[in-house]
Amino acid sequence: MKPPARLQSLIEEGLIDTVVRQLMSGKEAMVFVVRSGDHTHCAKVYKEATQRSFRQAVDYTENRKVKNSRQARAMAKGTKFGRQAQEAAWQSAEVDALYRLADAGVRVPRPYNFFEGVLLMELVTDAAGDAAPRLNDVDFTPQDARRHHATLVTEVVRMLCAGVVHGDLSEFNILLAADGPVIIDLPQAVDAAGNNHAQRMLLRDVGNLADFFGRFAPELRGTAYGPEIWGLYQAGLLQVDSVLTGRFEKTAAAVDMGGVLREIDAARDEEAARLVRMGR
Repeated sequence: MKPPARLQSLIEEGLIDTVVRQLMSGKEAMVFVVRSGDHTHCAKVYKEATQRSFRQAVDYTENRKVKNSRQARAMAKGTKFGRQAQEAAWQSAEVDALYRLADAGVRVPRPYNFFEGVLLMELVTDAAGDAAPRLNDVDFTPQDARRHHATLVTEVVRMLCAGVVHGDLSEFNILLAADGPVIIDLPQAVDAAGNNHAQRMLLRDVGNLADFFGRFAPELRGTAYGPEIWGLYQAGLLQVDSVLTGRFEKTAAAVDMGGVLREIDAARDEEAARLVRMGR
């Protein structure tokens, strides 16, 4: 097929040789099957984020670091340059997450290069060598549903041990490769320790897995792997090989009101000192 304009620069740079076909088009990106020498890869061409809500962007991008202070100021002001910088940061977040998770052994497509808004990565295939389907396009036996659910819960744990929460995990962004599920679409991935929404997102991710696979193995809908995983993580006990039960009992610990009030007083004192330094 004729190479799209966004992929022409990769051909000119020698990163790919030919564009075979378009694989899919979503609100985030268009994905193409490409050839590079004897290898077949996947090229993800990002679209502008016109369909993402501001609330979602704030939740996902909270505490993401921007090295360039000029970019940070522009992003805060919402200028045209700032919006471009924010979109570039959104795209690079997926690239960074893919490299980080691949190095940690998480089942994600292996990234190869990121050039001018195009992510070149592994093409995930099924047993016949064709592009792997998404989970939502596949029916499962109860036994297969339990097996794939267990695999993905383990991958969620592996991701969290690497400090990452997917943030939007569901049957629509997991591929069924020849050797099992592969997690995709990570531009919204968040830092587990640095994002205040990480716990809520992880619980939703794990809940989505239980809801989907529960269609085929209903008992999975009664499991509580999300709270169990996060509880172990908060306690500093979560390991890649942690044995999970799918059960979780919430403890009613007493609230240290004295400690809470001391924190409030300390915050007030710090703000008052800041205002004094500013001459207010």
